[in-house]
Amino acid sequence: MDERALQELIDRQQITDVLLRYASSIDVKDHETLRSTLTDDSVAEYPPSPPIVGGDEITAWITQMTAGSKWQHHFLSVYHVDIDGDEARTLTYHTSHQTTLDDPDTVLVIVARYRDVVRRVGGTWKIADKRMEIGWMEERHHPQSAITEATQAEQGAARARSERV
Repeated sequence: MDERALQELIDRQQITDVLLRYASSIDVKDHETLRSTLTDDSVAEYPPSPPIVGGDEITAWITQMTAGSKWQHHFLSVYHVDIDGDEARTLTYHTSHQTTLDDPDTVLVIVARYRDVVRRVGGTWKIADKRMEIGWMEERHHPQSAITEATQAEQGAARARSERV
């Protein structure tokens, strides 16, 4: 394998990593790591909100929008990474589940695509432009106490089985 092909594989993995880290840092409210995934001049658009300009501003907006979240889970599939020098365009499919502190029995499900422009800055790939295209959103309701009770019952049954062995 030649050096150019090897560098492209490394770049592709690093680009995928920054896209995944962006989402996982939102999920765990790690705003410092979230900020590190964005360029200083990045632009993001999350419909129906207008575009947000600047890494600090995007991080602040996400922090505010997720302040009442109890649980978030982004599931991403990176479909395309098209590298052109120190810039790449990506297409990522996205499904997220979000619950709030006020209503943990209701989950908001968002199915969307992210179209990103990622730029190499100081040897590190960062998100320079993020556009979210929402396919659909829905709310699902299910009492979480039922899940907790079922989980506890299953764990108790598993303990009983293991004690018999």
